Amino acid sequence: MEPIFQPFSKIARYSRLCTITEKIDGTNASIWIDDLGTEFRTASRTKWITPTDDNMGFSRWAHEHKEELMQLGPGHHFGEWWGQGVQRKYGQTRKRFSLFNTFLWGLNRPACCDVVPVLYEGMFEQVAIEAAIETLRVEGSKAAPGFMNPEGVIIYHQAAKLYLKKTLVGDEKPKGSTEAA
Repeated sequence: MEPIFQPFSKIARYSRLCTITEKIDGTNASIWIDDLGTEFRTASRTKWITPTDDNMGFSRWAHEHKEELMQLGPGHHFGEWWGQGVQRKYGQTRKRFSLFNTFLWGLNRPACCDVVPVLYEGMFEQVAIEAAIETLRVEGSKAAPGFMNPEGVIIYHQAAKLYLKKTLVGDEKPKGSTEAA
């Protein structure tokens, strides 16, 4: 029997563009719209959810805003459901949905949605990551101005199509390590 050939995947270059956004401490949520724009579903990070089998009220909220959310168009639209009653709460009086795709949803998005704040766009460099972390440490959350306990950052390496996270607390270097967290 002939073995199945398995090619080695292409390796992305380290020094390429990245986008660093604020990591919001909420719960992962998404909206899925089929290619015909007729079917609408909601999901948590791990499963489909419904208004009767919900995750922190996201599915109920999404179905209440379905007409507006259909503007997102076909595909899977991921984001963070956060604010009042969810994780850090961020001093909010309501829950909010912030989309992750900053390239697609900058200013042109449904009014009921936010987009995670961009802290940096440029070459992938450790100094940029540390500067973004320091900005949050000193200035607080960009998603919820005045909230001084933000969670951290998400780094999207564009060439690798890879997401990485770094939190303000808990990602410190192990004692004796010279490797960055």
